[in-house]
Amino acid sequence: MVMATIAMVAIAAFGYFLAIYNSLVSLKNQIGRSWANIDVLLKQRHDELPKLVSVCEGYMQHERQVFDKLSEARGALVRARSVGERAQAEQQLTAALGQFFAVAEAYPDLKANVGFLQLQSRISDLENQIADRREYYNETVTTFNTRIQQIPDMYVAGWQSLQPAELFKVDEADRRDVEIKFAVAS
Repeated sequence: MVMATIAMVAIAAFGYFLAIYNSLVSLKNQIGRSWANIDVLLKQRHDELPKLVSVCEGYMQHERQVFDKLSEARGALVRARSVGERAQAEQQLTAALGQFFAVAEAYPDLKANVGFLQLQSRISDLENQIADRREYYNETVTTFNTRIQQIPDMYVAGWQSLQPAELFKVDEADRRDVEIKFAVAS
């Protein structure tokens, strides 16, 4: 009877360990999948930007600085490797796009251009989807980070050598209002 009880406790403990292990593996994979979903949308936005710039260059001849900021931000995205670097580059691109659309407001002919309006709508839609995916990513990372710090999960996480995942954060500089200056057309 005692041996049967010990065997049952050992089986239950092993089952509990497996449940913790599997749930941590699942959370770790959800983090990867949620980042991949963000990455897909960032790629789509990245692919739309040259079209938008092409439509706008003829109208916005005096706004070279705005185009340069978009180009720099796209380059930073290409060079970024880690989640933190990608997040920072993505924030830089979001800020550049915000400034770009604000400057575009000064060009009535551009605002009436059907191609520009379609691209602006597409990019705005992508921005909203990216924000939703970032929120899901951060929720998943927070759950994962919390779980690997709680007992008994922390022992299984230590055995798996799991480290906290990085949240998708906004830089302090991106929290400030963007200063927009319009060039005077000659």
